[in-house]
Amino acid sequence: MKIITTTIYYIFIITVLALALLLAASLFPVTGNYKVKVVLSGSMEPTLPIGSLIFLRPASSYTVGDIITFGKDTKTSVPTTHRIVSMRTEPTGKVFRTKGDANEDEDSRDVLQTEIIGRVFFDLPYIGYVLDFAKKPVGFVLLVILPALAIIFDEITNIWKEVKKRKETS
Repeated sequence: MKIITTTIYYIFIITVLALALLLAASLFPVTGNYKVKVVLSGSMEPTLPIGSLIFLRPASSYTVGDIITFGKDTKTSVPTTHRIVSMRTEPTGKVFRTKGDANEDEDSRDVLQTEIIGRVFFDLPYIGYVLDFAKKPVGFVLLVILPALAIIFDEITNIWKEVKKRKETS
């Protein structure tokens, strides 16, 4: 029984740490220009379901079939993640045509290479819901702060018991 409890405890700690790291990676720039984003629409389903966590990295070149994220990435503008369906070279540089897998039509505007944030190289379906919730104040408290406090309290209790035990044997 103690082995099961210990295993659950360590899984809990690893989960809290992983969530905190993902939250930090999505809020702050990561070295190497890697980015973490959450898919907010169904335009790329079933490849990228709503709520997927996607990991992006810039590439020196992009090809037809790549899934890319492009556009403005501000507090009021959300970038788009779609698949490249065609490309052409113009005097100003490469221009891409994109389309969501679930969409019937291609996107109405071309995407310049300078607008591309990065290519999707990994995704975790539905994990983005948790990360998106953790970005909100209530979610941050429930998913990061309270579990972290529980771990800290448990460790302090263990230290207290160990100190008490050593004092009794001395």
